[in-house]
Amino acid sequence: MIQVLIADDHLLVRDGIRALLERAGDIHVLGEAANGQEAIELTEKYAPDVLIMDIMMPRMNGIQAAENIQKLKLSTNILLLSMYSDAGLVHQAFQYGVKGYVLKSSVSDELINAVYALAQNKTYLSKPISEIVTENISNPRTLEQDNDPLSNLSPREKEILQLIAEEHTSSEIADLLFISEKTVEKHRARLMKKLNVRNLAGLVRLAVKYRLVD
Repeated sequence: MIQVLIADDHLLVRDGIRALLERAGDIHVLGEAANGQEAIELTEKYAPDVLIMDIMMPRMNGIQAAENIQKLKLSTNILLLSMYSDAGLVHQAFQYGVKGYVLKSSVSDELINAVYALAQNKTYLSKPISEIVTENISNPRTLEQDNDPLSNLSPREKEILQLIAEEHTSSEIADLLFISEKTVEKHRARLMKKLNVRNLAGLVRLAVKYRLVD
């Protein structure tokens, strides 16, 4: 039996994925997460064979979650679901150990095939994603040109930037991350300096431009 976790911020999407997987007969859904932080916690707790995770989620997106999960050194393989096929996102995903990338527009039997592949420690890519990876092999500079300034941020800085872009106050961010409000403000000032912006609006624009938030 293949053990799977589902992470998506939409309940109806999670329900649909669960129903699809359970119809296969040999896939068991251990649990569900509604954001990237929950995905990390449940993955650490259950160490599933496969984590199926959306990219655009609140609190922490799927790319950030994959970056953190990679550090846990578990045997779990990550399958990303996304509406986006940006070369930059694909580059980031595989940089952080993701083994599969399936577009939401093609989810059906393809998702089942992807889960089976990852459970056998193989890679699975939707056709458009495969084409991007192939293009990068023949022209390595393609993805390099898509590198974004957020790649120079630490995981904590990315997390705080996403929370700022989601309109959380410094006080709310401090409570979520169990740090002081003063520490949040220091991070915010450091982010502005690193990203060369003058105000919060500038931070939010970059977070949206480089797909940290939807």
